[in-house]
Amino acid sequence: MRSTIACLFLAATLATAQSPDMPAETRQAILDYQLTLPRANQLITAMEAMTKYVMSLPDAMERMQAARKRTPSEQAAKLESDPKAMAILKQNNLTAKEYLVGVPALRMALMAAQGATTVASPSNLAFAKQHLSELIPKMDAADGIARKKP
Repeated sequence: MRSTIACLFLAATLATAQSPDMPAETRQAILDYQLTLPRANQLITAMEAMTKYVMSLPDAMERMQAARKRTPSEQAAKLESDPKAMAILKQNNLTAKEYLVGVPALRMALMAAQGATTVASPSNLAFAKQHLSELIPKMDAADGIARKKP
């Protein structure tokens, strides 16, 4: 089930990244977000905990569907109103906005580094290329994906 959700997250991220309907505010926030290795590690750790938390909820699928329909501001407000979610972010020294922009920025930079056409700043693309072999296994583990080694 967790890997199914991870695939949905990945598909949603890719669809958002390639969508001409991506709000300009979201696109610019992703382009402005500066990835660093410590920040990427914080985002991945928080993402893993957040995925486990959301998957533990009886209405996980409904929550994910509803999240896709919210504006960035509505999504941040919803996240900030959830004490458990905010505890996860606080533990990882992240704000709701950092998480909501940082995770897609990281995912998109990693996808771009692997050749996908997506939204990524030149500096985040360079960062992702430099750290690809280190970050992909961490993202896969956080997503519950096991890749076969060549």
